Amino acid sequence: MTASAPSYKGYKPSSPRASSTLARSRATDTVCERELRSALWELGLKFRKHDRSLPGRPDILFHRAKLAVFCDGDFWHGRGWRTRRRRLRRGANSSYWLAKIKANMDRDRRQTKLLRKLGWTVIRLWEREILRDPAGAARGVARLVRHRRKG
Repeated sequence: MTASAPSYKGYKPSSPRASSTLARSRATDTVCERELRSALWELGLKFRKHDRSLPGRPDILFHRAKLAVFCDGDFWHGRGWRTRRRRLRRGANSSYWLAKIKANMDRDRRQTKLLRKLGWTVIRLWEREILRDPAGAARGVARLVRHRRKG
């Protein structure tokens, strides 16, 4: 049985600012994705974006190397989950947010597992790590791409 994300039904925005922030959240082409893609391009790497035929629609794909890269947002994908869970419990709509982020984390694990079964190597990078050093993150991805192409 797979967990699905909870419904928004019955929840009210905790504030107009929170509502506005959530409305601007992007599923694709986030700042960290664009930064990483730019750094990869500068290294001369060519890639595809958001292939719908693969589980989880990876953010960046290197087909020849069978490498899928995900740029996971710190909040949405549960970075520092123990601390974040404690903070969310004290906030507005806590039951929704706890269930939502937990469902995202479970979905990430399922998608990673499916991709690996299909023979893909999966890299998941945190938003904060990419934004702190896009060139460094790109160099790490590039090393793996080159290694996978040789083998």
